[in-house]
Parts: sequence; C-alpha cells; structure tokens
Amino acid sequence: MKQKIPVAILGATGLVGQRLVQMLDGHPWFEVRALAASDNSVGKRYADAVKWHLGSDMPAYARAMIVQPCEPTFDAPLVFSALPSDVAGEIEDRFANAGALVSSNASSHRMDADVPLVIPEVNAAHLELIRAQRAKRKGAIICNPNCSTIHLTLALKPLADAFGLRHVIVTTMQALSGAGYPGVASLDVLDNVIPFIGGEEKKLESEPLKILGQIRGETTVSAEFKISAACNRVATSDGHLETASVELIEKASLDDVRRTLAEFRAEPQQLQLPTAPAHPIVVRDQVDRPQPRLDRDAEGGMATIIGRLRACSVLDYKFVLLGHNTIRGAAGGTLLNAELLVAKGLVE
Repeated sequence: MKQKIPVAILGATGLVGQRLVQMLDGHPWFEVRALAASDNSVGKRYADAVKWHLGSDMPAYARAMIVQPCEPTFDAPLVFSALPSDVAGEIEDRFANAGALVSSNASSHRMDADVPLVIPEVNAAHLELIRAQRAKRKGAIICNPNCSTIHLTLALKPLADAFGLRHVIVTTMQALSGAGYPGVASLDVLDNVIPFIGGEEKKLESEPLKILGQIRGETTVSAEFKISAACNRVATSDGHLETASVELIEKASLDDVRRTLAEFRAEPQQLQLPTAPAHPIVVRDQVDRPQPRLDRDAEGGMATIIGRLRACSVLDYKFVLLGHNTIRGAAGGTLLNAELLVAKGLVE
C-alpha cells in the first residue's frame, strides 16, 4: 500500500479507545488523523485528556493530538468507534450518513438487519450487506460482536462447518476489564464471583446465530441451533474464560474434533492481514490450560485458546476456551474488520 488511509478513533479516551490508539501505532495501512471523545476531553491534548491504563507507554504520535468532538468534520474515510453503547448509535449514524465507513465495537447496531456483524475468519461474506447500506446512505456501519461472542463463535465455526451444531451450553468467567474503567467496585468483586452481567447472556445467545447465519437479500437469516448461556464476572484483569458443551449433528471422534479446531484457517490468514493471527485457534493439550494469566496473549492476544477438550456425558464434547477481551474481543476485532474491508476494496 503506497499511501496510508486516514482514520479516526471515536471514544479514544476509554479503555477500548486506548487499545486502538496502541494497536494503530505504526500500522502499515492506517494513519490516525483524529482522536475524538466526549465534551469533557474536547480541546485538550490527548496526553492531558486521558488516564492511560495500558501496560505500555502511550504512543508518541497521540500525545500532542488535540481531542476533537464526535462530529463528522474531519477527513477520514474510515472511522473506528470505541464509544459507549448508550451514545454510539446516533453518533455512528451521523458519520455513516456523512459518508464514512464506521468499524464499531459498540452494541448499538449489531443486530440491525442491514449491519454486518463480522468476525473475519467466520463470516467475511456478510460484508455484502455494506452495499445495501450504501444504497440508503453515503457510508456504512460494520460491527464486531461482544467480546465473549467473538471467542465462542471462533471455536464454533469449524465445528459447525465440519459436523453441524444442534445445541451449545456455555458458561463465562469474564474479566474485570470487560466492565471498562473504573469497572466493578473492589468490595463487590474481591473474594467473590458476580453471577450476572447485564445484557451479556442475551448477546451470547443471539449474536453467534446471526454471525453463523446466511445472507438473504438485504438481511441475515440466523442459524437455527440453540445456545444456553450463563455469564459471570470474576476477579481476573484480562481474558474471558468460557466452558462450552456442544452437541453435533454429525457424530465425530475426539481426534477429528481436535484436528478440525487446530487446523482452522480462514480468509484473514490467506490474505495475511496485518493484525490477523497466524493461528486463530490455538489448542492446548495440558490438563490445566488455558489460564488467563498464561494464555491470553497468545498470537498477540488475537487468538482463541482451547483446552480440556473431552467427551461430554450429556452432549457430545466439552472444552474450555479463552480469549483476550480488550484485544481480539474489542479493539483488535474492530481493527481486523477494517483491514478486511480494505482488502475487499470496500474503503473508498
């Protein structure tokens, strides 16, 4: 790529916005031209507006940038949205109506009929919905799913393709960073597990069905298997752990299931997208893995790690899966979607 594509980040001061600022530092395809946030930050240097929460230093390119309002006034054909879902919907609509292509991490538009809900290794073909959007307005919106949904669906995709799925039961143990900053009060979560995360179970039961569904005209027809989810908040910093049991339509051996998961590759790997993991699924054979502290950064935090694969006495097979929630589950997923848009020639 001879010339980098100008991009902007909405919600740049939040935790997911900071991850995007970090991951776009030195990106081979994209150059950050604008950082935008709420009125409290507008007009300030980014270094003065943000409380940096990530382990590495704030990228030098961002420090002196002046935070802009979330209005479609800057010259960037591609916009990353890390906005809170309670304000994202209307703002993203304004940018799309003005002609921008919005790659969003927010939940506001995920289940809209004409908005592709995309995991690039799973349903790249759903980007066709962008053409339907552009027939109605100048730009378009593409969403990545909920953080737990991304890693669960990455694990389900090769199984669905190879054997078919009938039922899935999943229980999540979700990290504190998934609640944003300042997140969950320490006195609520220390020495405790909170067995409720507002809206999470509904997302985990519905979003994979849209992602694994089929495009029909200008909408998506959801897959027909059933998912039962239970979501819990636990006292880990990063990395959502999930236990899953699956019933397959076509019976398969344990070796077949393991091989299907471990050998899974898809379009991002074939296209060698800059942020794509070489191995989107990493299978661990140790009896006590995956673990958040040991495995969440595999493949730069962009992989789903699967372990404890074994027979299930109720369904067919069960396993533990883990994924980094603020990298692949949020900022990295949004960035990979944008790279796929460029590779498909959809960024004008």
